[in-house]
Amino acid sequence: MTGRFHKMHGLGNDFVIVDAREQEIELSAAKVTAIADRHSGIGCDQLIILRPSDNADVRMQIFNADGSEVEACGNASRCVAKLIGEETRIETKGGVITGHATADGAIVDMGTPRFDWQAIPLGYAMDVLYMPVGWEDLQNPAAVNVGNPHVIFFVEDGAVVELNRLGPMIEVDPLFPEKVNVNVAHIADGVIHLRVWERGVGLTQACGTGACATAVAAIKRGLVTSPVRVDLPGGSLTISWTAGETIQMQGPTTYVFSGEADWSQFG
Repeated sequence: MTGRFHKMHGLGNDFVIVDAREQEIELSAAKVTAIADRHSGIGCDQLIILRPSDNADVRMQIFNADGSEVEACGNASRCVAKLIGEETRIETKGGVITGHATADGAIVDMGTPRFDWQAIPLGYAMDVLYMPVGWEDLQNPAAVNVGNPHVIFFVEDGAVVELNRLGPMIEVDPLFPEKVNVNVAHIADGVIHLRVWERGVGLTQACGTGACATAVAAIKRGLVTSPVRVDLPGGSLTISWTAGETIQMQGPTTYVFSGEADWSQFG
């Protein structure tokens, strides 16, 4: 059960990446949680396992720190594209995406956003651009699926929102049968300032799919134009999108270190 891993991050959103294309590995949810623990494990927001793919260069499995498997992760996609190098087709549960390594990171084609209420998914039909729902002062969000589900609130000042309290409440609301990532954003001088509560993780330094979903929602509402800079606590991403086209996300990645671990010692 001993294997090599890579530690990388995109704007502080950090990952343990295990390449299982040559040596098969299966990790239970309990082991994933133990590995992700920042005190007694290696520590990460998400654990990434790379596997062989029948229709892409690599298949990427994404596990949140709580052990749950999710469909997509933008920052992890950039890290994997940078790790493998050049142009890489990456199979995820949310679909096949393409990444291009750059000097300081990667550009990833995140696919086409989905707006149908059933695709997000929501518990019942409604206008997803101006949802007639709210939680305390967070009202009338937009919802977008960019491989995983996001709800976006546009506010006057995202920094003062108690996202550590409201995020977990909204994440598990019955309106979102598969839970949801919660984004709070405000716009100043054409720049989106974003904080994200990730389902199964909590507050993170950055969320690539959150940046994509928020940029798409802001463009559809006429609040910004493409391309748009999205500033997160960990740094900035550039998101480009035109209606009917795919989302392009560009940003840096950092290789932190590599190591070996005895996976049987976790969980």
